[in-house]
Amino acid sequence: MAQLDLSEKLAILADAAKYDASCSSSGGARRDSRKGKGIGSTTGAGICHAYTPDGRCISLLKVLLTNSCVFNCQYCINRAGSNVRRARFTVRELVDLTIDFYKRNYIEGLFLSSGIIRDPNYTMEQLIDVARSLRQDHHFHGYIHLKTIPDADPDLVTRAGLHADRVSINVELPTDPGLRDLAPEKSRDRIEGAMGRMRGAIEDGKDARRRFRSAPAFAPAGQSTQMIIGADAATDRDIVSRAATLYDRYGLRRVYYSAFSPIPDAGSALPAGRPPLLREHRLYQSDWMMRFYEFSPDDLAAALDPLSGMLPLDMDPKLAWALRRRDCFPVDINRAPRTLLLRVPGLGPRAVQSILAARRWHTLRLEDVARITVSLTKIRPFIVTADWRPTLLTDRADLAALVRPRATQLDLFSR
Repeated sequence: MAQLDLSEKLAILADAAKYDASCSSSGGARRDSRKGKGIGSTTGAGICHAYTPDGRCISLLKVLLTNSCVFNCQYCINRAGSNVRRARFTVRELVDLTIDFYKRNYIEGLFLSSGIIRDPNYTMEQLIDVARSLRQDHHFHGYIHLKTIPDADPDLVTRAGLHADRVSINVELPTDPGLRDLAPEKSRDRIEGAMGRMRGAIEDGKDARRRFRSAPAFAPAGQSTQMIIGADAATDRDIVSRAATLYDRYGLRRVYYSAFSPIPDAGSALPAGRPPLLREHRLYQSDWMMRFYEFSPDDLAAALDPLSGMLPLDMDPKLAWALRRRDCFPVDINRAPRTLLLRVPGLGPRAVQSILAARRWHTLRLEDVARITVSLTKIRPFIVTADWRPTLLTDRADLAALVRPRATQLDLFSR
């Protein structure tokens, strides 16, 4: 590998890290350097060029330790057989760079991943050394997210949680055939085994913190994972089912979806083009339906095309579900329980909470709902209020055209 200066390494390894999507800090514990010794701070609002609810944009240094890799996953630009320019940070270089960027107010944390150098254990040791040095040598209080390597020794993977706010272990592809065909060096059993051990360590850490105030925090922002979408033949039904299993079995904070991006010199097993980005967005919406709207995977099945197993691209999955389950509507705003209100297209958790609070004091009319929600047009066919009942409207054949947004929208559902 040719000798590169630090700026050249940063340019190469920051660009190589752009394919990692799982870099939110949501759920991280708040730490403030003003209350004690050390530098840096973090909030639970999100990092990596994400926007907080109050509109602030906060960022982190998102890099790879190296883009060299001994594995040859066909979908990865950094695979062993890829003809890309390689670079590698030393532990000291990356630690100094993080501290220097923080002092310049460029970042509030670090997201660190890596290709596999030599072997998984050696690579995992290097990643841990970066996080350990930041925490112990420099008393860095900012957010740290480590992308761990499931093939490494279990003790090493677990050690990552002692220094990182969040750890992630990527499942890579949604199905076993996809993983076997495109990443034969990786194993679902090893990946999920590492996830299971990490969940146990996180739960043990929480228990220790409840018992002993002096116990160290262990991965306080939990663990996450990422799936590549569109590289194999997996349907949205496969992806939603796998995500639900991962949430239930391993207590994940997030499942991230990353649309496959074609790479140079790709093998014949990969598609020639990328899937529509709207597909990735619809999967995120279905993910929110499970996490915040109390939908089960069986509930979501009604939003999928029964033949293709795919989510519609021309409307959000919650609206698609409602149009196929018209027997559940209309919902009485003044009487329905929270679970049913969350099924109404256009009503989000905050709006539902406002409705539940307001109807304790007076009977809600259509104008009251309009003040709480973003789009009354989308909601009106599915609700009953004191002064409104959608007579035969939910039976109309053209209902989809009436409530579907005129322009493609990339927001989630509503407030």
